Amino acid sequence: MSPAGEPGDWWEELRAAVEPFGFRLNGGFNDEDGGTVAMIGHAGPLLWQRFSAEQPDGPDPLDRWTRSTLAPVAVRFGAALVLPNDGPPYRPFQRWAMRAEPVHPTPLGLLIHPRYGLWHALRAAMLFADTREVPERAETPSPCDACADRPCLTACPVGAFDGTTYAADRCAAHVRSAAGRDCRECGCLARHACPVGKGWAWADEQQWFHMASFLAGRS
Repeated sequence: MSPAGEPGDWWEELRAAVEPFGFRLNGGFNDEDGGTVAMIGHAGPLLWQRFSAEQPDGPDPLDRWTRSTLAPVAVRFGAALVLPNDGPPYRPFQRWAMRAEPVHPTPLGLLIHPRYGLWHALRAAMLFADTREVPERAETPSPCDACADRPCLTACPVGAFDGTTYAADRCAAHVRSAAGRDCRECGCLARHACPVGKGWAWADEQQWFHMASFLAGRS
């Protein structure tokens, strides 16, 4: 048994199994039913590089690649694999993420990480039926608390964010238009305006992929 607050060998073995594909083992927690949840996401360029080289044809390629890549790992570790879009019912991935690591809500509705800013993503979770040692969640304040200017709320060309709601239809209409070329090809300008984690911003090709997926989901 590991000392209190320290994960066992299984955690490092799981990390070693997912990291070569560009995934990041974000953190974990013990749930109310006596099980363990391990959160898996990504930050940085490696996942995009691996996915781009192996991208499957057809709809939802990133979800399908994620599932096909992580499913054998989940079987090896005796876990059930779930993705954010699995449902209904849909799992509360954002709430899970906040229990697992020091991420916080933002005016854009995304979770902010103290290192990666808004340039990280939740990709999957592995659910274990038993209680396991997991890393202790670090306690850090939200970077938004010290951000007086809040440039994320003024950067959107069509004012799609007001700090509490997101006008998704207005956003999509702009991104589809000629005036929305920068948003379409380089990613959300409000997201880019956040000063935290700028060095982790995704490449234009990845930005375009996610924006195209967003538009396809609202067609």
